[in-house]
Amino acid sequence: MMRHLIIIAFILVFSNVFSQKTKIQKEKWHWNHKTQDSTAGYTQAIKVDNVIYISGVVTNNITPEGITSVYNNLKTVLSKYGATFDNVVKENLYTTDIEAMKKHNNVRKKFYNNDFPAATWIQVQRLYMPDSKLEVELVAHLPK
Repeated sequence: MMRHLIIIAFILVFSNVFSQKTKIQKEKWHWNHKTQDSTAGYTQAIKVDNVIYISGVVTNNITPEGITSVYNNLKTVLSKYGATFDNVVKENLYTTDIEAMKKHNNVRKKFYNNDFPAATWIQVQRLYMPDSKLEVELVAHLPK
């Protein structure tokens, strides 16, 4: 009997030590000190472990001013987690006019200081916000 109890105790301890957590820790941030937008159903940024996922930031103008505005807003989100564009490893850019974005790419490049992330640029017919012409989302890694 004692032997069976020791085996059962060993199995319980062993399974708890090596079992995976069923719930991940999510640190959320949204504009105006909220954690998420319940109306649209998203959060502006979420940090899991040392990875930050930033939802798309938009502009209605694919001009130097509009692009600067998007990247300044992304900079604000990054800074909430103590990150900069040096931490960005992936950029997804969605635009309704890829040629206009190519024309003003030098504005975007300034934010990365020649340390560019993996990037995907896609031309779309329309973005979630009907007047938007550019949306950029990022993934950044913080040091462990």
